Amino acid sequence: MGRKPTGRPTSFDIAYAAGVSQPTVSRALRGDRSVSEKTRAKIQQIARDLNYTVDKNASSLRSQRSNTIALLFFEDPTPDESMINPFFLAMLGSITRATADRGLDLLISFQRMEDDWHVQYQDSHRADGLILLGYGDYTKYRERMEQLAGQGTHFARWGSVSSDSSGVTVGTDNVEAGRLAGEHLLAQGRKRIAFLGHADDHYPEFAGRYAGLCAALADAGLEPDPKLQFDALTTEEQGRAAAKALIDSGAEFDAIFAASDLIAIGALRALSEAGRSVPGDVAVVGFDDIPAASMTTPPLTTVMQDIKGAGEVLVETLLAQVEGRDLPPRKLPGKLIVRGSSVTA
Repeated sequence: MGRKPTGRPTSFDIAYAAGVSQPTVSRALRGDRSVSEKTRAKIQQIARDLNYTVDKNASSLRSQRSNTIALLFFEDPTPDESMINPFFLAMLGSITRATADRGLDLLISFQRMEDDWHVQYQDSHRADGLILLGYGDYTKYRERMEQLAGQGTHFARWGSVSSDSSGVTVGTDNVEAGRLAGEHLLAQGRKRIAFLGHADDHYPEFAGRYAGLCAALADAGLEPDPKLQFDALTTEEQGRAAAKALIDSGAEFDAIFAASDLIAIGALRALSEAGRSVPGDVAVVGFDDIPAASMTTPPLTTVMQDIKGAGEVLVETLLAQVEGRDLPPRKLPGKLIVRGSSVTA
């Protein structure tokens, strides 16, 4: 148990008031999930009542840690100058909250494939580890991941989780999420469902979503038509181009499942330009539930990824590595958000 409080409040004072050990207080104040939610809440309230603040410098000296995490965005082409995929921009808030809850600082920067971006962070002790968002062509990115792992760099990444993934990977269950989208469209009476997005090893998240769609079609006794799959990356222009290529191909289709909301928004433009009504002629479903999805005409049905849970799990996964704990890869469920682009009145 703790000792009686004297002078400036310390973690021992909090321990005494809470009736727990000082190590339990330390774990609770950095958000360690090994401490029960009830005990953490009690300790945090006592800390606030005592106006207690963590001495980060002393803590860093004891642990040889910087108490800082580096968040690195992979640059994506965007219509504005942000160069950040809107989905990852939305995830920034949940990661910021998760680090703040644990008393950690957050550095934010861009990553480019040609740069040795990890060197200036963990290797120089600017950060205890890295959270990586986005990666482009995964066949190229995988080499960098293997390099980081071989050097002992602590990192967690958002991406495709497969049976051979290491514990550093957190992502949506893309196959089940793709199945959700497919089952929804089938329930609306759609049978010729096109998929816009790359569906190969270069972009495994998109490939998982396409696999889920194909599984839903197979369960309904329908054969997926490879002529209804058109490659596209996550931009509106690529979505528009892919949808236009689909229309120009002459193939019959009554629905589109786009691998991302940006692709879907581009597809809506192409359908409007071609005089196809949505959802009358073609039902459209996207993926991500970015803010713009609810503002399209009609509003876009989409699969929402668990942004809040993603931030929590990414930070916890990284801290587990830093602290020498093992965590399995985590798949988070997607949730279908039904709007006007896929259902008729």
